[in-house]
Amino acid sequence: MLPEVASWWRRRTSDTADWPLDTLLAAKGATRISVVLPARDEEATVGAIVAAIRAELIEQVPLVDEIVVIDSRSTDRTAEVAAAAGAEVVAQDAVLPETGRMSGKGEALWKSLAATRGDLIVFVDADLRAFSTGYVTGLLGPLLTDPSVGYVKGCYDRPLVNGENRVEGGGGRVTELVARPLINLHWPLLAGVMQPLGGEYAGRRALLERLPFVTGYGVEMGLLLDVFQDAGLDAIAQVDLGRRIHSHQSNEALGAMSSQILLTVWSRLQRHGRMLPLEAPATALTQFRRAPGGHDVLVSDVSVGERPPMVEVPGYASVRRPLLS
Repeated sequence: MLPEVASWWRRRTSDTADWPLDTLLAAKGATRISVVLPARDEEATVGAIVAAIRAELIEQVPLVDEIVVIDSRSTDRTAEVAAAAGAEVVAQDAVLPETGRMSGKGEALWKSLAATRGDLIVFVDADLRAFSTGYVTGLLGPLLTDPSVGYVKGCYDRPLVNGENRVEGGGGRVTELVARPLINLHWPLLAGVMQPLGGEYAGRRALLERLPFVTGYGVEMGLLLDVFQDAGLDAIAQVDLGRRIHSHQSNEALGAMSSQILLTVWSRLQRHGRMLPLEAPATALTQFRRAPGGHDVLVSDVSVGERPPMVEVPGYASVRRPLLS
């Protein structure tokens, strides 16, 4: 590691066990905290996550002020299950409808800024299995206790689970094969961030609302790079959350995800003055699938949409409503 990275890593890396509830409650004061779950067809897992947060961090102790599930056009019972477990469920397209419809996880996260009221926002993926509320408390620790921290990434072991088979360290393939090499190549000061694409992270509203949001799979990479550009390395912290078990996607789907991450990196290299492109990148991904008599050719559009910083959206201030104490 570069000396600056090693110093950051020692100072800004902690463990969820370092942030007990009594410490967080003492530091909370009047700070309002929102937990957001972007969800699309996650009826099998979203209920247990919401129920655990509500029971342990709202009813047992007054740490979290609201749980909001942003339903991204689910076709199953995600909304009903989440509501029954105690979340406020908001349809993605019902938030700031005058801004039009876009698709992708980043769109749900961007809309969540207008659908929540917290000063601190914790993002948790809705497909997690064996969820622990330590994910939430761990991510909140640095934000509640250090005003110079604006953004906290979760890090964890990611086993690859396929039925009864488990490969330790086998998850996070896009991170290891795409994201980490790109970060080390172009943003070496971020080399100490262990899970740059992880879906569990938290930030201060005052920072998040100043940033653009990529609408697709590049949202985590885009936010990390933009936080670094906007606030610097020392505004970022990371917390070891232990282990993360979630659903895994096919190599075909991971190819599309990787393409969107590459396009997001391209846009940040250009926007942050790190390269001068000679032409725009292509946005079509060609893949091949074995078929009787040969191969099927699959061509998909992997272009990356982007939303502007929320503070620039005219309707933002009017839709935000205060949390009731």
